[in-house]
Amino acid sequence: MPRYAPNKMPREVKRRYFELIRQGASGSAASAEVGVSLSCGSLWFIDAGSVKFIDAPISGRYLSQDDRIEIADGLDAGESVKAIAARIKKSYQSVYREIARHRKPDGRYQPWFAHGQAHLNRRRPKQHRFTADPELRAVVEAKLSKRWSPQQISRWLRRRWPRRPGWHVCAETIYEAVYQGLIVPAASQTLRTGRTYRHRRGRGRTRDGALKQSTNMRSIHDRPTIVEGRKQAGHWEGDLIIGAGQRSAAATLVERKTRHTIMVPIRGGHSATNVGDALITALNALPAGLRRTLTWDQGNEMFQHERIEKATGVKIYFADPHSPWQRGSNENTNGLLRQYFPKGTDLELFTDQQFRDAADELNDRPRHVLQDKSPAQLMRRWLPQQIRNDH
Repeated sequence: MPRYAPNKMPREVKRRYFELIRQGASGSAASAEVGVSLSCGSLWFIDAGSVKFIDAPISGRYLSQDDRIEIADGLDAGESVKAIAARIKKSYQSVYREIARHRKPDGRYQPWFAHGQAHLNRRRPKQHRFTADPELRAVVEAKLSKRWSPQQISRWLRRRWPRRPGWHVCAETIYEAVYQGLIVPAASQTLRTGRTYRHRRGRGRTRDGALKQSTNMRSIHDRPTIVEGRKQAGHWEGDLIIGAGQRSAAATLVERKTRHTIMVPIRGGHSATNVGDALITALNALPAGLRRTLTWDQGNEMFQHERIEKATGVKIYFADPHSPWQRGSNENTNGLLRQYFPKGTDLELFTDQQFRDAADELNDRPRHVLQDKSPAQLMRRWLPQQIRNDH
């Protein structure tokens, strides 16, 4: 390193510079704080090995940053190693080893470089949790095969084995292991998002040309206030999931209180007549006490909503255009169902039983919003017999 201005600054200035760096300050901010140029600070940073970490307190038997500065000062002053060791109250053998291990390739002992190297040497390569514990890996793999989310698995592990803290892995650990292929191969069907790597999250859709019906639609703003509180069962949200080329569809119904899901195949195209017929059949299969309201978006498939109301006794309300959050439970459920029925597939290829199986599997998952109960459990509380997708 050239012997000019950067090396003429007092060590106390350098000490403060690296303290700021290890506290998370940027190079420019640290340089400005200690009164040197950015290029000067950059030269210090590069000479120190570009190591940036938070300096946490460790055992007194280890050398500290201040100890290493004292060693460098002593060497620059021509002191013996034994004299330096006596001043910092360490054995001279320790100081000899420190100089031999952590000096730079050119033979200089640079205290900040030495401190960074010591920090790196203390780090031990740790085996990943799922690599070290095949039993845990098998348990998590079984839940992933049932399309449980990492959050659901993480909470379930804590409930199932409360006295086994080694199995209390967080959701992010499971995600990381999946992306690394440590549990199962990182394929598009492993996680419900279909992702095989991390990327910026983004979600949303627009609905151009929302229905401008001349029929008597009830606005969501006229919906009874009891629906908002989710205290009463029997209030549903609905929508269509559309197949390849807009040629096939299935309706989804989600009960607001229990999050119970019903899938309704729409055969022969999703015209208003076909959708109306299918919804009438599905809703009439429910007990009267669970046929209260249905909230839908303003799609042309609900043009015959008055016929559906008359045949089922369910009052239908319509969300505002371009406002999917007003049917949040249904929107979330449709996202989950896309793991079973990916976008771009022909929904006519799926049997009614496959639709029922997907909904039943979804209803059997514990939900965080339900205090880790499943929709199926809550539905058993409200009915003598559990509702199943057998319409």
